[in-house]
Amino acid sequence: MASDQVTNREDTGAGDSVWRYAAIVVVVLAALLYLTRLGVRALWASEFRWAEIAREMILTRNYFWPTINWHVYYDKPLGSYWLIVAATPLTGGMNEAAARLPSATAGLLAVIFLIALVRRLYDFRTGVIAAAILATSFSFVFFSRHANADIETVAGELAALLLFWRNRSQPAGWWVVPLWIVMAITSLMKGLLGFALPLVVIGAYSSLVDGWRGLAQNLLRGSFVGRLRALIGRNRWFFNRHTPIALLIAIPLYYWPFAVSHAETGSTHGLYMVYRENVQRFFAPFDHVGPIYLYAYVIFGLMAPWSVFLPPALVNAHSRESPSAEREQSDRFTLVFFWATFIFFSASGSRRSYYLLPILPAAAILVARLFAEPFANLRRWTRWLLKIGFTILAIAVAISFLALLPTPSFLPDPWALYPKAPARPILAIYFVGSTIAIIFALRRFTPIRVFFACGAITWLFMFYFFVFAMPAGDAWRGEKAFAREVRAIVGDQTHALAFYDNGGPVYYLDLPHAVPSLAVRGQLDAAIKSGQTRWVVMLQRDVDQLGIAATDVVAREVVNPWDGKDHRANAMVLVRVGPAVAH
Repeated sequence: MASDQVTNREDTGAGDSVWRYAAIVVVVLAALLYLTRLGVRALWASEFRWAEIAREMILTRNYFWPTINWHVYYDKPLGSYWLIVAATPLTGGMNEAAARLPSATAGLLAVIFLIALVRRLYDFRTGVIAAAILATSFSFVFFSRHANADIETVAGELAALLLFWRNRSQPAGWWVVPLWIVMAITSLMKGLLGFALPLVVIGAYSSLVDGWRGLAQNLLRGSFVGRLRALIGRNRWFFNRHTPIALLIAIPLYYWPFAVSHAETGSTHGLYMVYRENVQRFFAPFDHVGPIYLYAYVIFGLMAPWSVFLPPALVNAHSRESPSAEREQSDRFTLVFFWATFIFFSASGSRRSYYLLPILPAAAILVARLFAEPFANLRRWTRWLLKIGFTILAIAVAISFLALLPTPSFLPDPWALYPKAPARPILAIYFVGSTIAIIFALRRFTPIRVFFACGAITWLFMFYFFVFAMPAGDAWRGEKAFAREVRAIVGDQTHALAFYDNGGPVYYLDLPHAVPSLAVRGQLDAAIKSGQTRWVVMLQRDVDQLGIAATDVVAREVVNPWDGKDHRANAMVLVRVGPAVAH
């Protein structure tokens, strides 16, 4: 087999030539995974925000004032919306593919940047393995096919770290100028994380370049001035004559969209939201206050299924003695990258599972180092944990065979009413390919063969799930179909439409103007009495509370037998209203 040849060449110490071709294969497979049928699935959850803001920018030709239903929504900088607008000529207009294309492109760039970074940290083999792990981690695939700004942040951080590592031997060089420019552009995507994450990782590594003992010796002895000089000396990448020049370029680059927005509207809302979403959320959070240990288990879901190898990878990284001073620095950088990111997000007062996405490249490098080691070089505990991880993955593959069976045979009510798995020929290819991969690994159990087996299993599953299964699920989602039905009923009288206590399916309504948002019963009654409102989009729970007759409900969002009580209560309906709503 081709994989056997690759393994044997690597085992005999062959050069990087094979892995250069493997890098191309990884990038191509990632492109297929991120771009295939990208626009087939309807928008979901937070995607509506990115798509609607971009749609209204195009409609109003105001690209410096983000709005949803013509109300300001400036919780993120403008860069990610501009990327969506720029994607529209490539996708034939403002649609689902345009909304997701920037994330998919950023995902591919992140994979390429990781190969380049890890190649310099270790070698091409480790870079390819790390890139394959990142490219097929569940949450990374999900967000690379999702309209958001998180993957752009990951790609920008990797670009900044690559610049640093390539130029670490000349810490006071002109390269710090593009470093700060990259951080500024990244911060225009989601927020100040574009600055904070690279600065935290680079600063922590530079301070710990000689390890904890070396840092302690410099900071715990001598005069204050001597200690300060020692710390500055370790961070010459920051404390040098080129940094002020870099800041004079990067800060205006970051600030200019806010300046234009302020000049056009007279509002400082954008900068206020930067403070609120970045500084206040970190130190004095107003929502999403998860427990401090949240990320200790969240990371396993984000990195699935490769997370089964994270425990042995961490044991391996912390117990292995580096064979050379150069390799020791690479190992230290990888561990600092991982732990500094983990501690940074854990220290934040506001915590949500996907905030931790930027740790995935570091985790992928750690697991790649595990797979790149000969089995004999691993400690007993590491080998034992590696076998456990592969066993868990094999069991998960076996359990997934249940998808071929009728749902009532293994799911209780109401989930037993789920339809059968879609695209069953593709599902069968996944099962057959996974079985072959498991047998391949078991024939001669080595880390590199485990990697090839797990890589095949993971890519096949992700391709089936995201490219075929999730789009097929649109048949049981109602937002898009409901919006089309509303437009068909309302016709060109969209000025007579209103939303009551919800945002409505505003993107899919594709309206050329704002829709009144009515928050309380008194506003609803006044709008109806004025005769200006003839149709109202509201939730089913409000229909019940307001006592509206069933005959007045002219359209309903689809609900399914397996949908829970809350989902049914929050389903959207279109109500034809008269002079007043009966009490």
